[in-house]
Amino acid sequence: MSKSSCCCSSTHEQTSCKEKNKLERSIIQKSGEIPILSTTLNSQDRVDGWKARWGIGRMNYTIQPGLYGINKPDADSPVLVTANYKLTVDKVRKELMGIDAWILVLDTKGINVWCAAGKSTFGTDELVQRIEDVQLAQVVNHKKLIIPQLGAPGIAAHEVKKQSGFLVKYGPVYAKDIPQYLRDGMKVQPEMRKVHFTLMDRLVLIPMELMPALRWAPVLMLWILIVQLLRDHRLSWGLFVEFVPFLAAILAGSVLFQILLPLLPFRSFVINGWLLGGLTALGLSALFDHSGTLVLVHALLLPPITAFLAVNFTGTTTFTSLSGVQKELAIGVPLMILSILCGMVIQIVSIF
Repeated sequence: MSKSSCCCSSTHEQTSCKEKNKLERSIIQKSGEIPILSTTLNSQDRVDGWKARWGIGRMNYTIQPGLYGINKPDADSPVLVTANYKLTVDKVRKELMGIDAWILVLDTKGINVWCAAGKSTFGTDELVQRIEDVQLAQVVNHKKLIIPQLGAPGIAAHEVKKQSGFLVKYGPVYAKDIPQYLRDGMKVQPEMRKVHFTLMDRLVLIPMELMPALRWAPVLMLWILIVQLLRDHRLSWGLFVEFVPFLAAILAGSVLFQILLPLLPFRSFVINGWLLGGLTALGLSALFDHSGTLVLVHALLLPPITAFLAVNFTGTTTFTSLSGVQKELAIGVPLMILSILCGMVIQIVSIF
């Protein structure tokens, strides 16, 4: 199961205008007032979701942790656990149309389930504390919690049972399979355990890779400016032409790499990124008919830029592990730094 500047109050004493679009009503339980979430996404939800994917207000796109209802839940309705990244909550609630259920939202600091489980914010301690905070035992008669499969690395089921009395059941990977999972008596079919990472999945993630990558553009532009002043003793519009190879390296690492990922020949993201950056440098040299020294400079500067941005994609894919990424960074980062320093030195020496 898989953040809006609008959040629901944990005590539900305050409700903003945006919240009123998201909450249909609330119900009163012995544990207090519990808001009911709509299963229909409105236009504001969709616009805010699009903005979050492009990094606009991303770090504020959350929903207040706590217990929420879907449709008309009662004491026997299932309890689904998820993260407080609002895109995640939206995915879950959208799939529960016609289903009476509870959603227990953990405080994952606005991070999705998969990433939060790796960072331990979607974790055992947070789950146990949230069960106690919302007095879940007073809301439902049963002792079952449905945890998204991708959250399993962060949840120790035996500890949850020991500390709270609630039994953890691991549900399907995708929210779209929740209805069938519930109809089957909380039995996960083999297909529901599989993680797919299709071209469309990767395309959706590109804005979140591209926008942070473009923040490096001013740094690269500053370097080109310094080189131009040292070489020509003045500034010209050629500054932007000289920036094109660096922009290409950024796009290769934050767009092209994601599209071509399954087709790239190596398991290592650093090597694949370096290869893609090298091909980018080679193609640009042929296109612009660069001199030998500039070809060498680009061969040293562009591949590590692409490789660095490619490595940033490791936390999003199904292709890597934490230990593998740590090993790649331990070897790759020093090589990137060395290559960039060599390229800078050669470019400065060639001017004099």
